[in-house]
Amino acid sequence: MKKYNFGAGPCILPQEVIEQTAQGVLNLNNIGLSILEISHRSADFQVIIDEAMALLKEILNIPEGYSILFLGGGASSQFAMVPYNFLNKKAGYLDTGVWASKAYESAKVYGDAQVVASSKDKNYTYIPTDYTIPQDLDYFHITTNNTIYGTEINDAKLNEIYKKVGKVPLISDMSSDILSRPIDVSKYDLIYGGAQKNLAPAGVTLIIIKDEFLNKITRELPPMFDYRIHVKNESMYNTPPVLPIYTAMLNLRWLKKNGGIAWIDKRNQEKADLLYGCLDNSKIFRSVAEKEDRSRMNISFVLKDEYQNWQDDFFEFAKQRGMVGLKGHRKVGGFRASCYNAMDVEGVKALVDCIHAYEELKLNK
Repeated sequence: MKKYNFGAGPCILPQEVIEQTAQGVLNLNNIGLSILEISHRSADFQVIIDEAMALLKEILNIPEGYSILFLGGGASSQFAMVPYNFLNKKAGYLDTGVWASKAYESAKVYGDAQVVASSKDKNYTYIPTDYTIPQDLDYFHITTNNTIYGTEINDAKLNEIYKKVGKVPLISDMSSDILSRPIDVSKYDLIYGGAQKNLAPAGVTLIIIKDEFLNKITRELPPMFDYRIHVKNESMYNTPPVLPIYTAMLNLRWLKKNGGIAWIDKRNQEKADLLYGCLDNSKIFRSVAEKEDRSRMNISFVLKDEYQNWQDDFFEFAKQRGMVGLKGHRKVGGFRASCYNAMDVEGVKALVDCIHAYEELKLNK
């Protein structure tokens, strides 16, 4: 039976990328060595990281004046590294979920971090709009997609942020939606994200940083926590996560081959329309997030109140049909279908068919 992986992360990767990675683990490019054992300073790895950076620049249309870093530590390490480097007096945070809140909590260690706006009052089911961004901030931090609650800052609300932010540097955690849709990199001073959603296996963190922004660093920093050191050493200050970077390069090749951001954006919208359409017409399920702020990457849904006792029953029903990773986060409960780039339309159709079959079984006994 075919399995459909809707796990929130580490998540699904394209099958051909998994197979190519496996071959590289056995014998990288027929050199007689595994990707696991080659030196990160060898010519064999240099061509890999160079291609990964070149593909990112091409696919995301990254302008001149930006550097790309591949570091360890996950996005959670960036929660601390960002304020350590750039919080001198005051920073602002848009609190839209657990990870945005964690980023804010880390920043408070280094200085005056402020929540400019929050959707915590409604359990993070929407993206705030009624706020202004103080112009004396060292930076303003947003989280574009919220995996747990299933919300995403859509293009219209991003454009509003661009207007509100003025001359304040804009920083974004894009861990779970980077490479899923077009973004204007020039609007940001720093973008970061863990790879284990749309890019690669867990273990590497992508950072895109405006070179001029590095001039804002004023405090003395240990080398490992100084963005300038990592840019200067081109991600090689210490041993980088070689295997995830290799998989990232392969995955970027896959994305480019299939049509790049325009192609994946269209496919992701098709998947979201299919599943949200199913939920909106369901007699027993409903989506969690407010309609205008729904995530395309993480579709959180629950049983309607009168059917809550069917939760375990649906899990088992879905499992028997190959659905994997549907359990919702403990803070929300219910179910979560993560539809990252590698999830194809066939998989979402299989889930929709599963939901329809379950409704038919339960309501027409």
